[in-house]
Amino acid sequence: MKKSRILSVFLSVSMLLTMLLPFSASALEEPDLFCTNAVLLDANYGEVLYEKNAYDKAYPASMTKVMTALLVLEALEEGTITPQTQVTASQRATDVPEGSSTANPKIKAGEVMTVEDLLYCLMLPSANEAANILAETVDGDIETFVAHMNRRARELGAQGTHFVNPHGFHDDNHYTTAYDIALFMQEAMKYDLFRTIISSPNHPIPATNLTEERIARNTNGLVSNWTYSGYLYLKRGIGGKTGTTDEAGRCLVQAAEDKDTYLISVIMGSGPVPGPDGTLKQGQFTETIKLLDWGFSNFHRTTLSEDSDPVASVKVSLSREADQVLVKPQGTITRTIPKEVELDKMEKTINLFSETVEAPVEEGQVLGTMVLTYEGVEYGTLDLVAVNGVERSDLLYKKAQIVSFFQQSGVQVILVTVVLLAGGFLLRVLVFQKRRRYRAGASSSRRGSYNGRRRG
Repeated sequence: MKKSRILSVFLSVSMLLTMLLPFSASALEEPDLFCTNAVLLDANYGEVLYEKNAYDKAYPASMTKVMTALLVLEALEEGTITPQTQVTASQRATDVPEGSSTANPKIKAGEVMTVEDLLYCLMLPSANEAANILAETVDGDIETFVAHMNRRARELGAQGTHFVNPHGFHDDNHYTTAYDIALFMQEAMKYDLFRTIISSPNHPIPATNLTEERIARNTNGLVSNWTYSGYLYLKRGIGGKTGTTDEAGRCLVQAAEDKDTYLISVIMGSGPVPGPDGTLKQGQFTETIKLLDWGFSNFHRTTLSEDSDPVASVKVSLSREADQVLVKPQGTITRTIPKEVELDKMEKTINLFSETVEAPVEEGQVLGTMVLTYEGVEYGTLDLVAVNGVERSDLLYKKAQIVSFFQQSGVQVILVTVVLLAGGFLLRVLVFQKRRRYRAGASSSRRGSYNGRRRG
């Protein structure tokens, strides 16, 4: 299955932790949202622009179906099924909890539908039975599919998600986070079929062996006026997925584009919101529009650093050629930042690995980093590299090796031991020689003073 090319570029994993930090420069006024959890993601680059309890546990309701759809789309891509694969609904799959959202009319046990039509029933009217049917289609049974959902969530980097069903009907152990939902949406949006489905106000489902033709109606008020009117967001909006339960509140994950800017917003735990005229509005829609408009109005993609002039120097040892080398930033940092950030006031913090480096130094050798911050918010890090190479002096190197050799503690212990042994041996030799001289002197003295009698 063809994937949208615009979504093929992501930052390296090494930048992931930085990307998760919201760009809340102190002077930027953030939106006042009526919800418990929210996140705004620059989906082209995976950068969080806004977050409100985005990593806290929350109930997703039918936004769960984004992950369900993703696993179906991946099965289509792998070729294990096709959009036109005929699926017969099982009795277990159609046995959904009382109060569930369903297709209109509900899909019956024994009814035969295509995978594509089931996806439309899943995403537009949010049919819980369609979620179960698709789960059995992909993995054979619902339990295996749910395990697949949890495994795929972890693979995508979700750290706060645990699914127990494929549709999102409330269960205390079925939870996620606003940020995790944005990750699932970002991945599903790579598929053209998913984009087509969620952007459709309605879709005709052909007659089946058990039901006349039905119309799948989109519950997303930003796409369709059928369920909710007065919230259309067609200029920038692509589509999304609603979710509502008493425990989850009113929720919506929504994707939107404006030229090269591509955003994903998640609103969770909203409710009725008073409008300007005093009437109550659907908070999942009003707060989503507010958050997306704020993102489009206040952020842009820009290059923060193109300066390649030297910014510091590092001392160099073991060289007669130079006693220091200049360092400069390498590369650029391109980020989605508030439009009001004044780039000329960006602070540059220099962090050298060491004050002194031994020659040889290669041109381009990394000797430190430069961190860019603005009003306390960190926007990225560049390597600081040597402007030029510095050759090593062999004489100074050998001298340093000798000095270094004799400065080793082990060598010093051996030297002390040798000196002590040599001193002891010399002392012993001196003592021995002294004793020999003493004995020789004593013997000579006795021979010179002999008083034997003379014979007459």
